[in-house]
Amino acid sequence: MAAGVAGEQVWLTILEASRRSGLSEPTLRYYEQIGLIGPVPREPSSGHRRYDAETMDVLDSLGCLRSAGLRVEDLRRYLALLARGDAAAAEQRELFDHHADRLEAEIERLRSRLAYLRVKARLWDARDRGDTDAAKRLVPELLALIERF
Repeated sequence: MAAGVAGEQVWLTILEASRRSGLSEPTLRYYEQIGLIGPVPREPSSGHRRYDAETMDVLDSLGCLRSAGLRVEDLRRYLALLARGDAAAAEQRELFDHHADRLEAEIERLRSRLAYLRVKARLWDARDRGDTDAAKRLVPELLALIERF
């Protein structure tokens, strides 16, 4: 977070905080509402939220974790464990290992879907070319992919 002149604190608007963290403005408001982040100070004249460096550090982490697929309850757990520091290192490792395993399984499902679509494209290409032998050879591969779903 950049400081202003002579170490002066720089405050970000909700739009700036959203762009930096990758979290939408409604999500930022929601995270404040449910207590993932503390109350955000308001500009006295307008009442608009102003995000400080400390809050932005938390939002940057939450944005990365959210984009990695962690749910709100996992974000809450992460923050609680983070507050405990190194004493919760094993629990943090378990949290991230669990989500890495879940993401790996999701990637495998996506690879299966991609393979299915590629074979379907090859099948229709063979039909477009009038190559019935090639189309017939693709059917067992296609059926095997369908079973993976």
